Amino acid sequence: MEQQPESTRNEASLLQLFGVFAKIGAFTIGGGYAMISLIQNEIVNRKWLTEDEFAELITLAQTAPGLIAVNMSIFTGFRLRGVKGSVVATIGSTLPPFLIILAIAMLFSNFQDNPVVLRIFKGIRPVVVALILVPMINMVRKSDDRWWKWLLTAVALCSVSFLNVNPVFVIMAVIVVFLVVSLINDKKFKKTGL
Repeated sequence: MEQQPESTRNEASLLQLFGVFAKIGAFTIGGGYAMISLIQNEIVNRKWLTEDEFAELITLAQTAPGLIAVNMSIFTGFRLRGVKGSVVATIGSTLPPFLIILAIAMLFSNFQDNPVVLRIFKGIRPVVVALILVPMINMVRKSDDRWWKWLLTAVALCSVSFLNVNPVFVIMAVIVVFLVVSLINDKKFKKTGL
């Protein structure tokens, strides 16, 4: 990632890092990809990272093993405050959900068959889908205006969400599509000599 000029980058204290990621961890339902829009809103609006740096951060977080939200907190903390920032941001993003899940696990056995609780969890599902869909659309908008990228995004989303296709197969198919597109673009590039 390119360094942002000192005049435009806001510094983050360790307490601020912990607070932001604790808020994200505590109030984001669905975790993972559902957290991306909230993380982007918090980090980019505070001018800790630029939009381009945030897009790179998502790519890094997806390629590293582990949970995407935790990886994003690790990379953001490291980018802003080094190893200490990485540790603090990671604790901030994981501690609230851990405590919430612990409390739910202790209490849920009494309410797991309650119809109201079941309806609440069913009502949360569309919200989680929307939280995942919005960042995907924003990333496609910013990347390029090519129609096939929109189509590929929609097909991948529908395949996983509605047709229960294994995400591994979707990822492999997307890799093949992008390899073919890259080969075609490479041939065009060689023909034109640009």
